[in-house]
Amino acid sequence: MAVSATSIHWPNGHTSSCNAGCDWLVAAQAAGFLIPTGCLGGSCGACEIEVNGQVVRACIATVPASRSGSLTVELASDPYW
Repeated sequence: MAVSATSIHWPNGHTSSCNAGCDWLVAAQAAGFLIPTGCLGGSCGACEIEVNGQVVRACIATVPASRSGSLTVELASDPYW
């Protein structure tokens, strides 16, 4: 099965493209967008982003496949921080 590139729309206004399975931090860096990081193990939540409205910890997650071929990213905000 061929993997097609997904278009990613970043909060900084940039749009980039990468394949499903790409690390979020690598995809963000290629787009010139900085995702804050802390522990890099997924437990601190500093790297949380919202991908099409779903919260993801970018340091331990990868870009998912998208049926529409497009994803929208926003920085997540935790009301308890």
